[in-house]
Amino acid sequence: MASFDNLKLTVQDDILTIVINRKNKLNALNSATIEELRLAMQQAFDDTAVKGVIITGAGDRAFVAGADIEEMTSLNEMNGRKYAENGQEVFQMIEDSNLPVIAAVNGYALGGGCELAMACHMRVAVEKAQFGQPEVNLGLIPGYGGTQRLTHLVGKGKAFELMTTGVLISANEALSLGLVNHVMPTAEDMMNKCKEILAKIAEKAPLAVGMVIQCINAALDPEEKGYQTEANYFASCCNSEDFIEGTKAFLEKRPPKFTGS
Repeated sequence: MASFDNLKLTVQDDILTIVINRKNKLNALNSATIEELRLAMQQAFDDTAVKGVIITGAGDRAFVAGADIEEMTSLNEMNGRKYAENGQEVFQMIEDSNLPVIAAVNGYALGGGCELAMACHMRVAVEKAQFGQPEVNLGLIPGYGGTQRLTHLVGKGKAFELMTTGVLISANEALSLGLVNHVMPTAEDMMNKCKEILAKIAEKAPLAVGMVIQCINAALDPEEKGYQTEANYFASCCNSEDFIEGTKAFLEKRPPKFTGS
């Protein structure tokens, strides 16, 4: 497999493990990491020896703590739409994979990290993990499919609450909402559970497994306009004063002062 700057890839027992490896940034997703995820998934599709994929984060603090805020400060309405659409495309590639993909959520799964976890077919978390879509704190909305997938997974009412308040929830609350499949006490237990699930799936007919995935996606996939609407509004947020203030306040470690403009 090709070498990566922001990912670590290993294959063992027919399972490809992709580790988001930006520990000093709490594994935040920048554009380069998104493109590496695209390449890593394509390599998994091309490798007939791979029967399943696990995506997790480096270290013990974060799965993915969000998007790279410093990179996002350069967004405006024009490039913001492309930024959102590009992330949506890669995450859709994960969701549409005929190979089962499990997110092993070893810590914070916030913003783009929660969106990445939701793009995977299943989620297994450690007890200390936290989930959230706190983009409103930056004057933004989720842009990588979060408004669509969270609504499907937890229902409209709870999705409204989580995305408009930006609050974080525990792994056990995520389990109760159906956002997570299993919660395990330790990272080792989490990884073992992921491998156990994939080993069971690997015993089944690969074509049938792939078709089950596609049928489930077809049953729950919103109309294309849902994702396009999200990308359009994300781009509009990138053109707002609140976005500039939100990202600036984050980097300056102070509360933002939003004006609604």
